[in-house]
Amino acid sequence: MILLGMDVGGTKCASVLAQTHEGGVTFLKRTEIATQGSWHDVLNALTENARRDMEVCGVPSSAVQAVGISCGGPLDAKRGLILSPPNLPAWDRVPVQEYFENAFGAPARLMNDADACAVAEWTYGAGKGLSDVIFLTFGTGMGAGLILNGKLYEGANSNAGEIGHVRLSDYGPAGYGKRGSFEGFCSGAGIARAARTYAEEKWQCGQELSFWKDKSQNVTAKDVALAAAAGDEDALVIYRETGRHLGRGLSILIDVLNPQMIILGGVYMRSHKLLEETMLETLERECLPRALAAVSVVPSQLGEQIGDYGAVVAGLFADQ
Repeated sequence: MILLGMDVGGTKCASVLAQTHEGGVTFLKRTEIATQGSWHDVLNALTENARRDMEVCGVPSSAVQAVGISCGGPLDAKRGLILSPPNLPAWDRVPVQEYFENAFGAPARLMNDADACAVAEWTYGAGKGLSDVIFLTFGTGMGAGLILNGKLYEGANSNAGEIGHVRLSDYGPAGYGKRGSFEGFCSGAGIARAARTYAEEKWQCGQELSFWKDKSQNVTAKDVALAAAAGDEDALVIYRETGRHLGRGLSILIDVLNPQMIILGGVYMRSHKLLEETMLETLERECLPRALAAVSVVPSQLGEQIGDYGAVVAGLFADQ
């Protein structure tokens, strides 16, 4: 089955041409662009790139059987509308599903990116063979895709799983429009904000951070992770605290939904060794023992291609 996947993000987007077969996905071509300009500009560029990639691969338009679209929420997946996600604030009621159906003459399906990645990991990755699986994006933002009783659970209006919006503390960094939210503490942007807060406290006391001496420097979660992996104590403090907040957020999901597995992408996938110790300590303290005994917390098995898998797999739902 030949499918197109459109992975729409706040920083970058990608068009993916792939062929699905029993047991796997073969990626034929992928083209990435920066998310710049209006939504019309971005969707036009994705369409042009996809057509160019199809021509390069010798795939006629008639061979494309469906288009999958993966994007962070909030969405109206049933109507195929993007509804001003935090990372795409100007994308208000964008009819992305209709746009790609008209562009390629094939059915399309819009899915929350966490939902799409959950289905991908459940179908091809770490969650294969399980009935109750949760996937967390843990990237620029924090969202959850829920596989419950062997089915994708999207909720009453396709907005289930927005765990990043849950408030973990009355005080803390803002994420998803809420101070002290799970996303505020546990996301790439959240870790960067935590690093700046920690650095400013040090600077005000006349101290320096070995990995951040230039106050004008724009430090990212990756910078902090590299310093922590090299043994920098200041960076390790930041990641340990992030691990504690991660454990608090996961404990809510574990106690409420009693999953067999929680799979994390993004930051956890790349830096889980820096987060595991304090995360597990918090889970032991916060979770119901029987619920905790039933669950495994693991990094994404599909790795850096998880977004591509998710966008392509969304196309499998195009006729539903």
